[in-house]
Amino acid sequence: VQVVESGGGLVQPGGSLRLSCAASGITSEYNIIGWFRQAPGKEREGVSAIASDGNTYYADSVKGRFTISRDNTNNMVVLQMNSLEPEDTGTYYCAADTVGYINIGSMYWQTYDAWGQGTQVTVSS
Repeated sequence: VQVVESGGGLVQPGGSLRLSCAASGITSEYNIIGWFRQAPGKEREGVSAIASDGNTYYADSVKGRFTISRDNTNNMVVLQMNSLEPEDTGTYYCAADTVGYINIGSMYWQTYDAWGQGTQVTVSS
């Protein structure tokens, strides 16, 4: 399984960014794609996750601002990030879970077995 992120960048507070995740090599019909982020000196935290059946999870800190969606025909997942805050700054990683079913554990990085290299998101004026 290969996972590749794209779409990071520098944006002012209140702005928007759209991150994309392309997952290939997944053979299981049911799978979960998650987004995580890590700021310098902090632990990796779950941002959002979406299963192939459309069920989703969001971290409380991003609810109402971020929206996750996916195209199952090509396992492409998009994270639309609006009303960005400086606290959203970090490296964003996409990951795939090809063996589990979506639940609250899908917000923890230990659940996932394939990871991308990450894309930097910086929110600053």
